[in-house]
Order: sequence, then structure tokens, then C-alpha cells
Amino acid sequence: MNDRIDELLELIEVEPDALREAEFAQAQAILETLVGKTVASAELQDTRIVLTTSDGNRYFFYGFLGEAREAHA
Repeated sequence: MNDRIDELLELIEVEPDALREAEFAQAQAILETLVGKTVASAELQDTRIVLTTSDGNRYFFYGFLGEAREAHA
């Protein structure tokens, strides 16, 4: 039973850098499909950015939102 729990915990552990890289690659692939389309609206939500094209399709981007902090000298 404990082996199964450990196995499941490993599945949910995510490396932040790997997640950012995967999200960036996915966003790049989506943006490439938007070439030639018109963006009708863009909405900044709590956890994502939503783009709606003039043909009514919606595209969701995650992982780019965060807190900006000033660098202190």
C-alpha cells in the first residue's frame, strides 16, 4: 500500500522549471496556429489568459501569470 502511495506522490510532484518549459512549448504551438487569424478579445483571468479569435475559437494560456517584485539593492 505504501509503495502505491509513494508512486502516486511521485506522479503529482512537478518540477517548476519543467512545468514552465512544457507550458512555454504548448503556448508557442498554439500561437503558431493563430497566424493569419484576428484576435477579437484577450482576457486576463486569475490563473490564465484567454484569447478569443474573430471566428469564435478560444485559446487558453496558463503559467505566465505571477507576481512581479521589485529588486532591492
